[in-house]
This record gives sequence, C-alpha cells and structure tokens, in this order.
Amino acid sequence: MTAAMVENDQDSEGRPWDYLLRTWQELDVPEGWRAEIDEGQIVLVPPPHAHHNGIAERVQRLLYRGLTGELGIYQTLGVHVAPLDKLYVPDLVVMPTELIAAADPETSDPLDASEALLIVEITSKGNAREDRTKKYRAYARAGVPMYLLIDRFDMRGAMATLFTEPNEDGTYKHSDAVPFGKPLTLPDPFDVTLLTADFPAPRLS
Repeated sequence: MTAAMVENDQDSEGRPWDYLLRTWQELDVPEGWRAEIDEGQIVLVPPPHAHHNGIAERVQRLLYRGLTGELGIYQTLGVHVAPLDKLYVPDLVVMPTELIAAADPETSDPLDASEALLIVEITSKGNAREDRTKKYRAYARAGVPMYLLIDRFDMRGAMATLFTEPNEDGTYKHSDAVPFGKPLTLPDPFDVTLLTADFPAPRLS
C-alpha cells in the first residue's frame, strides 16, 4: 500500500474532508489501482494478486444466486464512512441498484456506506492489518449490516469471517469465522454458502 499521496491542505477553504474529496474526484489513478481516503490523506492501493481477484469473482458469482434485481454487486464503488470521514473502495459492495441509478452523472461522488447491505474485503499482504482493524471499525460505525473479511494471511491460517450486527462503538456483536476448507453461510437476503475450499490460500513460507 502506498500512502501519503495527498494530505490536508491547511490553506484550502472549507473542511479538510471537502478538499480531500475534491482531490480524490480529480485524481487520474493508474488502471487497476484504487484511491481511498483514510486518516486525513489519500492512499493509493496497487492492483492485487490474481488469486485475490479469483476469490472476488467466486464470491460475486455465488452472491448473485440469492439476489433479486433490486440489489447489485459492485467491485470499484467508493463508499463514504460519514462518521469518520473516510472513503474506501471495497473489493465487493452489495448496494440497492436504485441508488446506483440515481447517482449524479456529472460527479464521481462516493455512496454512503450505511446504504450497503454487505461489504467484502479480501486481504493482501500489504493491507491485511487495515482490513482487520481500520475497515472493520469503520464499517461497523457506518452501520453496514454485514462485513465479510476473507483473510488469506491470518496468522492462524487462511480464514473467512462474517461479522454481523454493528454497534455504534465500531464493533460487531457477532462473528462467524471458518478456516479455508470449511463452509460459511451468509444469511438473508443471500441465503448462500461460501465453499471456502475453492479459495486459493498463500503458500506457507
């Protein structure tokens, strides 16, 4: 992960968040990279490993089996965590399609993370800590009902964890964790079971 690309401009007018958001909207990010706003700065995230993309594709394909046309799954959607003035681009976001259709065609504003039904993050070597801590807390604070963390680099071994019932203090009341190789069930409105045995795990060094 490459950080500190843009920091708060003390001479800009208005709130620091407004300045960061304008800068984020104007960025020409290299293809495959993502730009996020965290801790008062813009962070560039490089393209992930092919196995990372393979897991995202498997999860997306499975989730669509249980969804109606009112919900969509998006891979490059910016979401704003309003309570913390953060902006993330998760690996997968499940969001009502009507919100996507209603987005302003003239701007690239992020959508409110609180509108998401499910957010999925798949760890890479360079960002695993952020997915486990910062993003976990941020999504809980935003009130995202379900956060699926697919952690290929967990010290206990590759794990998939579904967090549900967010608290305002930035935690989730419940978590269901399984090692790769065991199934993980996602509740309504998905009602599907992830077969994590199909997920490629990194080689142990």
